[in-house]
Amino acid sequence: MHDESRRIEERVQRLHDQRIKTAVYAATVPFEVEAWQAPGEPVPFEEAAAASYETFSMGTPWGPPWGTTWFRMRGQVPADWAGKRVEAVIDLGFTGDWPGNQAEALVHLTDGTPLKAVNPLNQYVAIANPAQGGETVDYLVEAASNPDILADNFSKTTPLGDKLTAGDKPLYTFRAADIAILDEEVWHLDLDVQVLRELMLELGEHDPRRHEIAHALDRAMDLLDLDDVSGSAAAVREALKPVLSRPAHASAHTVSGVGHAHIDSAWLWPIRETKRKTSRTFSNVTSLADEYDDFIFACSQAQQYEWVRDNYPKVWSRIQESVKNGQWAPVGGMWVESDGNLPGGEAVARQFVHGKRFFMDHFGIETKGVWLPDSFGYNAAYPQIAKLAGNEWFLTQKISWNQTNKFPHHTFWWEGIDGTRIFTHFPPVDTYNARFSGEEMSRAVRNYSEKGGASRSLAPFGWGDGGGGPTREIMERARRLADLEGSAKVVVEHPDEFFAKAREEYPDAPVWVGELYLELHRATYTSQARTKQGNRRSEHLLREAELWATTAALHAPGYSYPHEKLDRLWKTVLLHQFHDILPGSSIAWVHREAEAEYARVARELHELTAEAVTALGAGEPRAFNAGPYDRAEVVRTADGTPVFVEVPASGSAPLTDTAPPQPVTVDGRVLDNGLVRVEVAEDGTLSSVRDLRAGREVLAEPGNLLRLHTDLPNYWDAWDIDKHYKNRYTDLLDASSVTVVEQDPLVGAIRVERSFGKGSTITQTISVRAGSPRIDIETDIDWHETEKILKAAFPVDIRAPHSSAEIQFGHIQRPTHTNTSWESARFEVSGHRWVHLAEPGYGVAVINDSTYGHDVSRTVREDGGTTTTVRLSLVRAPRIPDPEADQGRHRFTYALLPGATVEDAVAEGYSLNLPLRVADAAGAPEPVVSAEGEGVTVEAVKLADDASGDVVVRLYESRGGRATGTLRTGFPLAGAQITDLLERPLEDAEITDGAVALTLRPFQILTLRLRRG
Repeated sequence: MHDESRRIEERVQRLHDQRIKTAVYAATVPFEVEAWQAPGEPVPFEEAAAASYETFSMGTPWGPPWGTTWFRMRGQVPADWAGKRVEAVIDLGFTGDWPGNQAEALVHLTDGTPLKAVNPLNQYVAIANPAQGGETVDYLVEAASNPDILADNFSKTTPLGDKLTAGDKPLYTFRAADIAILDEEVWHLDLDVQVLRELMLELGEHDPRRHEIAHALDRAMDLLDLDDVSGSAAAVREALKPVLSRPAHASAHTVSGVGHAHIDSAWLWPIRETKRKTSRTFSNVTSLADEYDDFIFACSQAQQYEWVRDNYPKVWSRIQESVKNGQWAPVGGMWVESDGNLPGGEAVARQFVHGKRFFMDHFGIETKGVWLPDSFGYNAAYPQIAKLAGNEWFLTQKISWNQTNKFPHHTFWWEGIDGTRIFTHFPPVDTYNARFSGEEMSRAVRNYSEKGGASRSLAPFGWGDGGGGPTREIMERARRLADLEGSAKVVVEHPDEFFAKAREEYPDAPVWVGELYLELHRATYTSQARTKQGNRRSEHLLREAELWATTAALHAPGYSYPHEKLDRLWKTVLLHQFHDILPGSSIAWVHREAEAEYARVARELHELTAEAVTALGAGEPRAFNAGPYDRAEVVRTADGTPVFVEVPASGSAPLTDTAPPQPVTVDGRVLDNGLVRVEVAEDGTLSSVRDLRAGREVLAEPGNLLRLHTDLPNYWDAWDIDKHYKNRYTDLLDASSVTVVEQDPLVGAIRVERSFGKGSTITQTISVRAGSPRIDIETDIDWHETEKILKAAFPVDIRAPHSSAEIQFGHIQRPTHTNTSWESARFEVSGHRWVHLAEPGYGVAVINDSTYGHDVSRTVREDGGTTTTVRLSLVRAPRIPDPEADQGRHRFTYALLPGATVEDAVAEGYSLNLPLRVADAAGAPEPVVSAEGEGVTVEAVKLADDASGDVVVRLYESRGGRATGTLRTGFPLAGAQITDLLERPLEDAEITDGAVALTLRPFQILTLRLRRG
């Protein structure tokens, strides 16, 4: 037989694209359309319904950036269409085929009932099936003219990312608004041909099945009457039945499909637009559930459900009904799909607490798995946190984006820093926006790493990122692929069912230990530094507010614990930990609003803390320590006078003049407090840091070296930092002034001022305080660079085989060498409050109050010694998607801590991030709790969420070893229980001599519920 493959393939493609697809709608009549442009921000339906509308013609430009235009559409179904499937078809002037980053609309009945959304891949609204004929159709359509920020494929900057800079030129031209007959036979033929053609093209050229499909399509096309596609469609479909009905091989891979609509809570659109996106997508999903009994939709992010509940009650009712029917599956159990690296440990716990409680309260469902398809890497504490929240499985897809190394597993056990394991799956279809194309199905089988051990994978299907969700076309594809020779088999099912089957099939799956590091998007540890600083400070202010509110609730008559306010503030912070807000990868509008929200949160939390402290009674000035360790350090009074105080953990002490161990001396550019001696060079770097206790020089080269690198990644400017950034740089060594600014027995400080680049300035105050080896570097930057990154280097004279960086509820060790491609790929990593380097007998830590990104490297000197260098990433200047990212003022502090153990790093990390608070108060009550035992660290103290008055304490082992100790209370203790993160009892805790006995494994998290006597 001659090879006719090319002719057949080209014939089928043309006939499908130009004749079959264009005949899906058999007849149309236009709507009469009127329009009203809403002023400013979106308005409620009632206001839009009462507005005055003007006649609007097709082909007319509409929609300024971020605007809302309401369209009134009126029409009548022709009487002779009775018995036909009739739909409204609306084309707002869509650009491309991505639903989430352009014009979108929600169609309402005139009574305000939302029907369904329209977007480029979902333009229809069902009118009647079958139509009676003669019906009047009257809609109000809320159309959002959101700009396409992705235009030019992220290659150019754009002012469209903020309504303040976007202008008012219309973005779209309305193409069509019609009442139309859907020719169901042609529509099904369209899908038959698509599925067969895509399968054919994925099969090997020597596969008989490929040729069988090709010739079947060729013969079927002979039956297509080009002058009467509708009339011949049934015959063509009948001819294709034999090749569509051949069953899959018994050993075929099984793809468990679950409907999905990834909706970024903010990204290339602001939060206010996400609120509308949820209503559009969820309207579509509930409509699809009405059409397809076998449809199941998985949806995470409790925050988005709450938005729909509060703003679209009718859509909310439809969601509740779909959940009852088993077609809607709440998943994930988190408030939002947060970033996987940057939120603090307690914040990750609260993501689950607030998310799971929402689903239990509103649906009576406890979610079983973590659903995080799109975050940029996952910290190694996740398995334990997830399990303590009651989760059984973990899903993501993003690690497949690795730049260098292919992750070796798709189904595996993930083991965290404490030894907890959770069953984990990466969909080999390699997308969370699957549509069951032939290419996707082939990729899922080809990619799957567990061949021979397991035979099933999961595929989230539906358009996403900006929402959209599954469509009827995708559901029809799934039905055709349920059992089709040459393809994997598709079954639509709940993700819990998939994970149960996958675990049963593959209980001895391989184990991956430690973090899931994404070898891409490393700049998300640094971009939009003010957003990150707002998160860090909010987390610590929340800790303070809860601690002192609990103290006041226990000891101040008449004080009421602010449950509702704290709940609301936590949810605000959790929302902004979303994986495109906190990482700094959103448009300017998002980050402008985030900074304002963080400022508001800070004001409210300062007020709550002040109220709690004031409730303890008026008295003398006292220092309040919200940290988990006793502190002896310098604090400043209201007038700025330094005072040395000793304050117990979670307690307070009067501002008395306690004598420090040794005063600070300042001699020229040398600061000395008897513990460390710091020499500042003329160029402003640290020329020497001498640890006087150990009798050794800490630095191998000048420290606090500020280096400005050119920073233009290959792609994804705000997300990525590529290794070539290291090759071009300027060291900032031209200090305009180096001046002693404080010379006191308790504090010595030298200020260094620099200017550079495009008018940028840096002022750093290097200070040493009595009684502490910590060297603080308070930094004030006025930043005006573009496509640059600024790093601060500390080259220390230590041969460290690995660095240790704090993560959630512990720390992780990373090799300092680059023996393998895996280590080499970790050229930029994340950490929280500290990075620690050590050789046997000596260590150094670098502490920070708002910095996450850093790198660690080492070299061997000519004298045989080793220099290990920690470099903090201070600020970047990407231009896409926010052309003004990070411009302006930044104020933060980082510090060098010589002679530090890991325990010292932990303690000083808390101290720098939880500065002592000075306030007037009566005599101090006992601390709510006091922990005893090395490595026992209290992370949170609060009242129980159920308002029972019980005290909840969360603590963990912070050194990475076993710990024993006790937890004593500052109130009569009547009982204690060990609970999960949601404060549900697991077992009774042991009480000995009025204190809770503690035994912790390395990095174990323990939540205790304490009943007051």
